[in-house]
Amino acid sequence: MPHEDLPALLTCIAQTPAPTFQEGERARLLAGLWSAAGHRAKIDEVGNVVARVGPDQGRALTLAAHLDTVFSAQTDVTVRREGARLVGPGVGDNSASLAVVTAFLRGLDVSALKRPLWVIANVGEEGLGDLKGVKHLLSQHASGMAAFVAIDGYLGVAVTRAVGVRRYRVVFNGPGGHSWGDQAPSALHALGLAITALYSLPLPLSPRTTLNVGLAAGGTSVNSIAGNSELLLDLRSLDAAHLGSLDTRARHAIEGAARQAGVNVTLTLAGDRPGGDLNSDRLLELARRAAQPSGIDIRSAASSTDANAAVPHGLPALALGVYRGGHAHREDEWAQIESLEIGLGVLRRFVDAYQRAPLG
Repeated sequence: MPHEDLPALLTCIAQTPAPTFQEGERARLLAGLWSAAGHRAKIDEVGNVVARVGPDQGRALTLAAHLDTVFSAQTDVTVRREGARLVGPGVGDNSASLAVVTAFLRGLDVSALKRPLWVIANVGEEGLGDLKGVKHLLSQHASGMAAFVAIDGYLGVAVTRAVGVRRYRVVFNGPGGHSWGDQAPSALHALGLAITALYSLPLPLSPRTTLNVGLAAGGTSVNSIAGNSELLLDLRSLDAAHLGSLDTRARHAIEGAARQAGVNVTLTLAGDRPGGDLNSDRLLELARRAAQPSGIDIRSAASSTDANAAVPHGLPALALGVYRGGHAHREDEWAQIESLEIGLGVLRRFVDAYQRAPLG
């Protein structure tokens, strides 16, 4: 399938389900496509697809596009064409990036590479995946890398600052009982108190810091005192100190709600994405140079992507978008067909510029 048939390639990838923690089918698809393009692609112990191309000596530029989507295995992932767009769950984030990376590998002249290039399709970027794939990859191989680029997001945007994220699963437990016959404390009462307390916490406007309860559930029936309830909490900040402070205040608020309601509470850290500057000045310059022939001005942004995992390793990193689209994380997500070829050109020129750039 030539790169000119990018819409068909994208459709094939997007219609292969890949919920977080269930990316195996899509990983096998990508490994097969990359192998068919002439590259040795293997699936590592956590499920990442890894292709190492170019010279064996030297530190590598690593390109990584995540496999997983936010949609469950039961979601109908059929892709439909609507005019100049492809529409369907996950068609953009991150299937479009995987399609562009695959087309890039198909057209790559490996003999022209002067420095090693590693291309990864990684697991665990979305939701509670906690960057599982790239955290594993970097823990094993960061010393062999010169730079890390997450292929994720929209054309014209490069993430140069990582938003720190802390996530908790909070479970309240009480004795439960009958709504008329017992006088036991309610785990749902504690849940309500906790949510109220959390949203009452003051947050700074700068640096931007956010708090979100994204899921809350509990109880068994209308005439039962709830013996259990739980919530998922997402905390974010551009500043590590502010994130740490919010973390402490949020845990105190939750524990206080449990004491007030008279139930027990368990907090489990469900995600910890490091934040900070990605040391991306040189990579951003190359990305802007690569985008100029397409008339694209790249703006820098702050976000949470796979590039976050590079922060603890001091590795220069960037997240680079390669398609135009919208409605991410919705079932009517869309990707502009024409933009795929444009993104492919940007990616090719970026890698070429990196290969020719002076070391150091």
